Parts: sequence; structure tokens; C-alpha cells
Amino acid sequence: MHTKSKHILIVGGGTVGMSTAIRLQKKLRAGEATITVVDPLPHMTYLPFLPEVSAGSIDPRHIVVPLRTVLRKCTVITGNVSKVEHSSRRAQITTPDGATLWVDYDILVMTAGSVARTLPVPGLADQGIMFKTVTEAAYLRDHVLSRLDHASTTDDAALRQRLLTFVVIGGGYAGIEALAELQDMARFAIRYYPKITAADMNWVLVEATDRIMPEVSPKMGRYTIERLTKRGIKVHLNTRAESLVDGNVELSDGTKFGSDTIVWTAGVKANPMLSHTDLPVDSRGRLHCSATLEVVGVTNAFGAGDISAVPDLSKIDDDPSATCSPSAQHAVRQAKVLADNVVALVRGKDLKQYSHKYAGSVASLGLHRGVADVYGMKIRGWPAWMMHRGYHVAKMPTFSRKVRIIADWTLAAFFRREIVALDQIDHPKAVAASVRALESARRAS
Repeated sequence: MHTKSKHILIVGGGTVGMSTAIRLQKKLRAGEATITVVDPLPHMTYLPFLPEVSAGSIDPRHIVVPLRTVLRKCTVITGNVSKVEHSSRRAQITTPDGATLWVDYDILVMTAGSVARTLPVPGLADQGIMFKTVTEAAYLRDHVLSRLDHASTTDDAALRQRLLTFVVIGGGYAGIEALAELQDMARFAIRYYPKITAADMNWVLVEATDRIMPEVSPKMGRYTIERLTKRGIKVHLNTRAESLVDGNVELSDGTKFGSDTIVWTAGVKANPMLSHTDLPVDSRGRLHCSATLEVVGVTNAFGAGDISAVPDLSKIDDDPSATCSPSAQHAVRQAKVLADNVVALVRGKDLKQYSHKYAGSVASLGLHRGVADVYGMKIRGWPAWMMHRGYHVAKMPTFSRKVRIIADWTLAAFFRREIVALDQIDHPKAVAASVRALESARRAS
């Protein structure tokens, strides 16, 4: 008996979406289903490596995987899913040129991830540098190096102090790792700036709660603060940013100072595109899913990753409302179960529940330093740093990217860091415009 081929629509080509699509195209037999993947970007970014990109330890291109190179059996569409009408099994896609098209589907897979969670802090939109994409990480590296260049040439003491003040708001993994990696890079770079010393730089961490990195134990959190403080980083706990207007930072504890570099890493939230769907969401705006990764209350719809609220079965006895945290650890494991359950649905078989006991966490505190809280073991320093690198390179999708990243690290062991700021990349026409302005001024004189 001939069965009609199913059309699977995957919304989001990040870690979960891409990994799910790769597994589906391997497991589905010819004629069983077709797969379409839609994402605003033509590549997947492995987010845990963003701090190393910002420090220049890894080439930005090596933490991204072009979707079309690995999804040969899928249709890849670069665009935004602007609306989902699951009741009629169709989705509206807006392409980069502004055109819209409707795509019909049989099975929906929502893996659109998360976006930076911003707050109504005056000046944040203009002054804050987000830390969620490879572009932002690469930009931040160039930005910090360009502040050193500017500070080394100015005689204005107030401007110099402002240029050499670097602020990170948010004490989660992203904030701590970005801060530690950037400071390491800057401390290395100033050896080439005779007029700048480590004491001239002012590094500040602002965290609204009473602890940093809630994923690790309080003891490891306190150890991390001790290490950061020993490196000259000022840590403000139980403190909020009240205003960032024009780079004038005002904190809730009364501290005020100027800064030209304000990095915002204060959490994430589910992709707001969910508000343009008829799918159920929880109080935090996340897709309401069951342990089988099916969307609750509807049929033929799945969700996983940061966009979804998936029950954490390892904590269900202590907290029935517990959901999986938005982490790479859950993302890569959910993708496997998600793909297998979609295949099971296509073939009319039983679905499996996602269950993974949180193994622990590892974090980098800069070159050769780290903390790890794994299976109850508290590890510090170089061993934890090696565990961090080993774990994430193992989880990095595709063999070619693993090799490229290891090659970056190997070369870095024999050669010094590159400290060239290529901020002109963001403004490719600026040099030509400057030349034209000078020529105009010369003709006018």
C-alpha cells in the first residue's frame, strides 16, 4: 500500500534544528518524507565557543556550519518564519528581500532557539553590545582592541579612562566566559602599548542576583568570584544597571562611571516569533512541550531547545514543574530524541521520552583557567579548562569543524595571539569616504 510522503518543516537551523535535520535525512527512507529547514541565517553557530571567538582563540568561521553543506537531502530556505497556522498546517516565510511565501507541511518541528533578554534600561539599545551571534563576538574583539589603540594615542585623561573601562552585565556562563577571555586578550595586547598597563584597565562585572553562574555549586561560584577579583575585576552582586545613556553607567548601588564598552549577557528568552503562531506557550513565552517533545494540546508538532519548555524528568519527583535548562548539554541530546520521535511518528510507532540527568557544568575563566562541577566533583584551574575544551569540541557538529578548531588551538600553542583589529570590516566604505572628504577639503582650501 502506497503511503503519501510527509512534509516536515523545521523552523530554526541552530544546534537543535540542524542536528535534527541531519539525523532525519540519515534515518528516513526514500519516499517517506521531505524536509524543509528555515532559518534567518544560512549557517548554524555553536554558541559555547563565542567567548573564544571574541578572544581570537578560534577563527569565527570555524564555529559555524553552512546548512547547505550538511543538509544535502533537505530544502534550506534563508528567511524568517513570520507566522505559523498549525490548525491549517501552513507557515508564512519572509525572505531577505521582503517577499513572503506560504509553505504547507504535515509535521512541524519548532527549534527557533532564543534571543537576548533585554530590559528597559535607558541607553541599553544604543550602548549595549549583545553576545548571541558570531558576528557580535567578532565585533567585540575588534572593538576592545580599537579602544586600546585609541587610548594609547589620546592625552585626554577622562577619555582614556572611559576607553579603558570594560563592563559586562550578566553573571551567567556567557558573561563570565566573555569577560575572562576578553581580559586575557587585552592583557596580552597591552605589551605592545607602552603607554598602557594592566592597572590602567578597569574591568567590571554586574550581576542582579547574589551569585554568579547558578549552574555550578555556590562554592564554585564563590571560587570564581575570588579568581576574578584576584585578576583585578570588580564584581557587583545584587546590583542592577539603572542607566547606560551615552555610556554613562549608573548602577543601583550608587556606582557611576563612563564606559565605551558595555556587553549585555543578562540571560535569554524564547524566540518571540512564537507570538505569531497558534501554538500553546507557558508563562515565560516558551513552547509548551511534553517529555516526548510533542507540543501539548496539538498533533504533529514538536519542539526542543531554548524555545521549548520540556519537563526535566530527572527532577520531577522533587519539582513536578521543573523544565530543562537552556543549555548546549540538553540541546544536543534533545535533537537525537526529537529526530527519532519524528521518524517514529512517520512510521506509526511509539515515541520515547526525553530524560537526561544533568551531568554538571564546565566553564572557562580565560586561558588555562576554568571551573567544573561534574557528577559532584569540583575541579578548578587547568584540568577544568581542558575539560571545558574537550567537552565542547566533542559536541561541535561535523568532523571538519572539530578538526579546524583543534588546529586553531594547536597553532595558538606555538604562536602568539593575533591582536589586529579589523573593525573596518563593519564599515567597508569608510576609508573611501574619508579619502573623498580629505580631497574635498583640499580643493576647498
